[in-house]
Amino acid sequence: MLDNDGWESQLLECGFLAIFMCPLFTLKQVPRNTPTPVVTLFGFRWLIFRIMIGAGLIKIRGDQCWRDLTCMNYHYETQPVPNPISYYLHQCPTWMHQFETASNHFIELVVPWLLIIPWKPTLMIGGTIQILFQIVLIISGNLSFLNWLTILPCICCFDDTFFAKFFANNPKGAKAYVKQIQTESNERHVHQGQYIRSVLHIALAALITYLSIPVVKNLLSQRQAMNTSFDPLRIVNTYGAFGSVTKERTEVIFLGTSSLNPTDPKAEWLEYEFKCKPGNVTRAPCLISPYHYRLDWLLWFAAFQSYQQNNWLVHLAGKLLANDEATMTLIDHNPFKHQDPPQFIKVEHYGYKYTQVGSKEAKNGAWWTRKYIGNYLPPVSLGSLKEYMSQQGWDIPRFMRKKFREHKKNEQKQKKEKKKV
Repeated sequence: MLDNDGWESQLLECGFLAIFMCPLFTLKQVPRNTPTPVVTLFGFRWLIFRIMIGAGLIKIRGDQCWRDLTCMNYHYETQPVPNPISYYLHQCPTWMHQFETASNHFIELVVPWLLIIPWKPTLMIGGTIQILFQIVLIISGNLSFLNWLTILPCICCFDDTFFAKFFANNPKGAKAYVKQIQTESNERHVHQGQYIRSVLHIALAALITYLSIPVVKNLLSQRQAMNTSFDPLRIVNTYGAFGSVTKERTEVIFLGTSSLNPTDPKAEWLEYEFKCKPGNVTRAPCLISPYHYRLDWLLWFAAFQSYQQNNWLVHLAGKLLANDEATMTLIDHNPFKHQDPPQFIKVEHYGYKYTQVGSKEAKNGAWWTRKYIGNYLPPVSLGSLKEYMSQQGWDIPRFMRKKFREHKKNEQKQKKEKKKV
């Protein structure tokens, strides 16, 4: 199942075009009589054009802060998974953030047009700017493999003459071998296999053109949809990112207790720590790109919604109550490791802000300050979750059914012991 972030669709589209970059019946690194198809080169350039222009248009049509040039005042602090560099970039003066926002508009709305002009200088300038832009995004945040993947189609803006500079002038090296193949290709007659490939490439060009029609209509629409596909195979898609920017960062914090009474003031609630999302204010932001912690990413979305809109959080609470081994590999710190699972799990809602460089909090090792907002998910036990899951009509996982039976036996045992006392 694909999410609506766009990277899976982008991966599928890149993979589909890459199929036609390689000959079918040879495994040689540099095969003969199989020049790179022009249609795939243009297909990749058309892809990077749609990625960037879609992102630019969704911003201009979206959040007012993009038009006010103030979005970057918030982005570094409120992005899904910030990294250590994000902390320092957030401290830049307002004029610098305005320059960053204006530069973003130029790169996403103006530069993409250079990518579809079939002229070497404009292609190389456009491709270079886009690659540098993606490198800046990689440095300034953890956006998974998305930026790395976006660099891939930019490579098709450069030709063999450009890449030849990176190879030694060895008479027996790859550079000389490619030149030899190119010379032979110019001298030889076209054979039957090349005719078949030409027909295939024409069909591919027609397919891309046809599937691009609804995509172009979407880009021109005032109701532009972001990260959407209009064909079931997701061969040609529409993209976009950060059409709206959250102005305040909120986080959901999971806590567990061994107390049998979750309302007892003496109950000790211990905090779970996830791989990368902010939790402990003294823990430095992580640096994981191009790796992706999907759970941490989804918890960012959940923080500005409710648990009713994110029912999977209830499943997660159930797995924490059971100390599920597979789930524990997704978190960084389990306060109930090597001991009995918690009796109750609750989720609290906090607001997070970066500390100021040089402030008292920063000198004490804090990267964040946090303020309690309220309860997000009330305390739940295995017994209450069974009832909730049944009400929702969900299938109860086998491991949870087992834990439910164990939990019921423990409750009955505890009740008997109380009666004896």
